[in-house]
Amino acid sequence: MPAVPPRPAPDPTEGLSRREHQVLELLTHGATYAAIARRLQLSPHTVDTYLRRIRAKTGATNRIQLALLAHAARHPAPAARAS
Repeated sequence: MPAVPPRPAPDPTEGLSRREHQVLELLTHGATYAAIARRLQLSPHTVDTYLRRIRAKTGATNRIQLALLAHAARHPAPAARAS
């Protein structure tokens, strides 16, 4: 029986809104809350709200985890080779 390739892990950012994706993308490039707010024409409080929602949806607990999740979603690991 041929080996079944493993399924890729689900993308934790899949359920995010367009705006949440925009906020997350800027965060992964090192932008501060204030810089994200200026770029997207939002208040810093609104940026904080978006980031809290993103953390709740992804299970991340801090900015570093969010950046790592976003990076992994853009660059998935190659599937393990069957021996």
